[in-house]
Amino acid sequence: MINNPYLDNLQSYKNDLAVNYIPAVKAMAARLKERLPSSVDFNDLVSIGLEELVKLSRRYDPKQNDNFWGYAQKRIYGSMLDFLRSIDTVSRGDRKIIKDIDKIIESYVSEYNEEPSDEYIAEKLGIEVEKVRKAKQSSEIYNVMPIEEQMKYFENVSKKIEEEELIEAIKKILKTMNEKEQLVIQLYYFEELSLKEIAEILEVTESRVSQIHKKVIKKLREELNG
Repeated sequence: MINNPYLDNLQSYKNDLAVNYIPAVKAMAARLKERLPSSVDFNDLVSIGLEELVKLSRRYDPKQNDNFWGYAQKRIYGSMLDFLRSIDTVSRGDRKIIKDIDKIIESYVSEYNEEPSDEYIAEKLGIEVEKVRKAKQSSEIYNVMPIEEQMKYFENVSKKIEEEELIEAIKKILKTMNEKEQLVIQLYYFEELSLKEIAEILEVTESRVSQIHKKVIKKLREELNG
């Protein structure tokens, strides 16, 4: 078999791409892990990301796109989100529990200025503490999903509105909110910062940022279902 220098060089280039961007994939997984519950394994995120990196490096055509990371970044992040969706399927009953938990937390915080314990929530709902923890973990995982996906998943808006219209509707509702509420959403969903990092920027507690986030999500749900 006759060697083709061009094809050999191209294959070497693609192999180097995969190796060179391993640190970037690990950094992406680390950033995502900061926003997820402890039940999600960092190494699983890395493994999924690296698998997608190798696939993309093999398919990559430098003639079509001269920026490999620009081509690969969203696809790799998307593969990690797909993995999270696969490991945490929320049932209809769990969605209701998540909403009920949010209501209890909101009421408790407004009265005592701190979040209630899982035991308190379980007692109020008449369910096991473990079920509360599982629901809260599911909520944390879905919090990292695109905001329009959350609205479609937890609310009955999918039949009423197309995705592009949904995104525009969300933007319109967000514009009616105050500057701090808009900033929390911007930093969390578009800059992909953790609640802790946002708290440092706003110079408030992490609990306060969590409250603002939940308040905005609640407003969006109410408006979209109105």
